[in-house]
Amino acid sequence: MQRTQSAWELRLARLNPTSVFLAALALMLAALFAPGLAGALLLLVLAAALGMLMSKTWPVQTAGMRAVRLSVLALLVAGAVAKLL
Repeated sequence: MQRTQSAWELRLARLNPTSVFLAALALMLAALFAPGLAGALLLLVLAAALGMLMSKTWPVQTAGMRAVRLSVLALLVAGAVAKLL
């Protein structure tokens, strides 16, 4: 383990990408079908988790990939705000 990597980053790197994608998809679908505040909170939890991961991978991403990831994050937050209204 490198000095710059924490234990949770090392565990996260070992996860199966397909499983992580399916779990995030299930959480998003649950949030979209959940009513009002509960759905908005689930979307905000997902956005916070993705934002944390994005901050860790920011230095190695290209400008185009950064724009796509920021757009997805903005859509999640906009969806949460829309569920609140």
